Amino acid sequence: MLEDHPTAASAASWPAAYPKGYAVVDVETTGLSRDDRIISAAVYRLDTRGDVEDHWYTLVNPQRDPGPVWIHGLTTDVLTAAPLFSDIAEEFAARLDDRVLVAHNAVFDWSMIAREYARAQRTVPVRQRLCTIALSKELGLPLPNHKLESLAAHFGVVQEHAHNALDDARVLAEAFRPSLRTAAAENVRLPLLECRPLTEWSEGSVPRQPGSSSRGGGGGTWRASRKRPACPYPNPGRYEPGKQLKQGMRVAFSGDTSVERELLEDRAVDAGLHVATSLSRLTSLLVTNDPDSYTSKVVKAKQFGTPVMDEAAFGQLLQDVTPADGA
Repeated sequence: MLEDHPTAASAASWPAAYPKGYAVVDVETTGLSRDDRIISAAVYRLDTRGDVEDHWYTLVNPQRDPGPVWIHGLTTDVLTAAPLFSDIAEEFAARLDDRVLVAHNAVFDWSMIAREYARAQRTVPVRQRLCTIALSKELGLPLPNHKLESLAAHFGVVQEHAHNALDDARVLAEAFRPSLRTAAAENVRLPLLECRPLTEWSEGSVPRQPGSSSRGGGGGTWRASRKRPACPYPNPGRYEPGKQLKQGMRVAFSGDTSVERELLEDRAVDAGLHVATSLSRLTSLLVTNDPDSYTSKVVKAKQFGTPVMDEAAFGQLLQDVTPADGA
């Protein structure tokens, strides 16, 4: 375990507004789409200052093919004897209860967990999440990229089994503690975000059967609690090619994306952008991987002269969004 960071806050200076406890989480999954399933989960519970209280790990039977075995190493033979998510939901919930969920790219872990609880017709007892990528940006850590391995190397944490939920959660817990204490010492506002609950299948749909394709099959569609608060920043106008995105910009999406649309939209919102469901003359940018298609948004973008960008370029720009004026 790492020693205290040299700038760790003293008892007297610890910010009173900081959370009282954290649940550092990592989940491995059958894939990245909304219909994919959790196959293993790990939780490290930390106290208010980031010290480890205990840890927990479980395999989960996804009731379907395990997906990219070459990444996570969990085969059908291994997972067949594992408990179903509904069997471990109560224990998992107890580990999360009344704590801030901490994860690396937390919007993904949260979305996968929330969907599993929706399938089990239960509510996840967590109200806030903290992404360690966002915290690293707040602290201005000199990282070459936002991979977990880079964050671990910065704090001297040895990663033994990448893409193993238990080891990834351990690594993140050990890297989070000095990050948290540095934030406390510098009185940095933690980038806490609301965890919005999900419901599972929209009315009249049929859940996908075990073994069917994870993309496009089964007729089931997720219905999320998508009502977002209004973007707090004014629209600074259109995106100018070659420059950074700026908080408040109105961004619309069209067509298929490699990252699940809801996750991509959440990342945009987390960065301070306004996600628009339609395209108008006020739209700052259209993100699409098929700029030659004839969708209504692409057609309008050409009519209005709205800048168009593909998903990969947008993802790069999301890593460093310019603050709104006065923010």
